[in-house]
Amino acid sequence: MASAASARTVAVWHKSSRSSASGSNCVEVAGLAGGVAVRDSKDPAGPVLMFDRPAWVGFLSGLSRGSSDRR
Repeated sequence: MASAASARTVAVWHKSSRSSASGSNCVEVAGLAGGVAVRDSKDPAGPVLMFDRPAWVGFLSGLSRGSSDRR
């Protein structure tokens, strides 16, 4: 998987569709070879969280289960 430093320079970042209109709660994700990177859109030079594909799929699955539990 790519490093956090290379993720900042070569990744194509996409802002979450769930980000607030004011921009105060925004995250961006980028697909990388072997994984996914996540960062705070207000701090593009800041920390980058790196997930391998199985961990990312598990994370999304957990989010999906959590949102269905609140219905």
